[in-house]
Amino acid sequence: MKVFKLICLATFSLIVVVACGGKDEKKKKGFSYEKNTSNEEKSNESTDDNINEVVITSNDLMKFNKSEIKVKSGKKVKITLRHIGKLDINVMGHNLVILKQGVSLTEFAAKAATERDNKYIPKDTQDVIAHTDLIGGGQVTSIEFDAPAAGSYDFLCSFPGHSGLMKGKFIVE
Repeated sequence: MKVFKLICLATFSLIVVVACGGKDEKKKKGFSYEKNTSNEEKSNESTDDNINEVVITSNDLMKFNKSEIKVKSGKKVKITLRHIGKLDINVMGHNLVILKQGVSLTEFAAKAATERDNKYIPKDTQDVIAHTDLIGGGQVTSIEFDAPAAGSYDFLCSFPGHSGLMKGKFIVE
């Protein structure tokens, strides 16, 4: 009986390690469940005093790695979105959309969900400050724009069904 339990435990452990790819494999790909407390994570501002530079990741679990982005007013903003997952754009596409103040995130997401041909951004919308392109696993996109007036703005992924988990605050100080 003890031998059977040991075999079961060893088999289960092997399955977990193989399925997860091992701890070192995930770190190589930039994917980690550990909280990153490096200076890069703590600071959104680049070394260029005129640009707020932000890097945000998305994954196959419908998550951004940040729920809050802070930038300085009166400066340019450069946001780089990295999709660190593996799934195709048609299955797990992500973008980052910053909404104007007063725009309902839920209502915007509902409108966007019907705009497949326009990469889930409503045509002729006046509700958006800026948005990235829609990307799939392994892809990267960037946008640059002038920071809006000081205040708090909502951001989301407008791919259908993603905004429930993929959202946050864009704060201009």
